Amino acid sequence: MIKIRDLEKIYRTEEVETVALNKISIDVKEGEFVAIMGPSGCGKSTLLNILGLLDDPDTGSFLFNNIEVANFNERKRAELRKHNIGFVFQSFNLIDELTVFENVELPLIYTGVKSVDRKKRVEEVLDKMQIMHRRNHYPQQLSGGQQQRVAVARAVVNNPKLILADEPTGNLDSSNGNEVMTLLTDLNEQGTTIIMVTHSEHDARYSHRIIRMLDGQTVLENIMV
Repeated sequence: MIKIRDLEKIYRTEEVETVALNKISIDVKEGEFVAIMGPSGCGKSTLLNILGLLDDPDTGSFLFNNIEVANFNERKRAELRKHNIGFVFQSFNLIDELTVFENVELPLIYTGVKSVDRKKRVEEVLDKMQIMHRRNHYPQQLSGGQQQRVAVARAVVNNPKLILADEPTGNLDSSNGNEVMTLLTDLNEQGTTIIMVTHSEHDARYSHRIIRMLDGQTVLENIMV
């Protein structure tokens, strides 16, 4: 599904040049669950942003489903992103003024799904995430674990091929964190490819493979058994 080769990303100011990614090469197969780990500043978030088509590399190749996307403009990236990728963030990123139902419905509106089909798909995913009983509540009326369930529901309502998760349990206690990791594992077992950035060795053990980064490069891979 993903093949990147010699990817570089450099951030420059008038005085400082920071190499965020240093000729990094990674493959991720369809159906894999991959964890990316490393100290703060090692390039994890930059890599996730590029994989999510939220940013573009300076040099190198990035194949997504055999399509070279490294040089896509923002319009092309956005089109590919909204039909193929779901995002789960540490901070949930729910819209406070929208109900649970409306937050989950939003990606379907962006992709032009008809109202009757939106209702059916949102209800199906809320039921799957065991959050249907909160459909008319607002994010601030939910616990942290419930908010992350809504965020996961929003990420998967478009049936994306890939979910990118950035510290998905970072704001949760261990019980709610385990629930979210179980949700991601279930989605992966149903065929969704997942790439997760995490500082948690516990969460990383849910994955098939751990990629460890340092100074913008991969330094070690662990296959989980």
